[in-house]
Amino acid sequence: MRGLLLRKSDLNLVRVQDVGLGGADDGAILEWADNHGRVLLTHDGRTMPKHVRSRLAAGAHVPGVLIVDDLAGIGLCIEEILLVAECSDEGDWEDKIAYLPFK
Repeated sequence: MRGLLLRKSDLNLVRVQDVGLGGADDGAILEWADNHGRVLLTHDGRTMPKHVRSRLAAGAHVPGVLIVDDLAGIGLCIEEILLVAECSDEGDWEDKIAYLPFK
């Protein structure tokens, strides 16, 4: 988060810990993100996609989930997150999962 804010200080980011969801399950985090129109940025490529698919199958929505490979270089990830933030319009990622870095 610090690296992103160093590059773009006005980037609107919140952590799950900042909104009282530290330790919450994936479903609760996705529900909060949907209720607040927040694209979710996560390293959880193991369980989060399953929860997103379940949520979509139940007719609910997600404002978008970006799964960041925790083995990828931090510089590349920062660049791609900033690219998404700068070039996306509201709703572009709705009901989608994307993996960073882009391949």
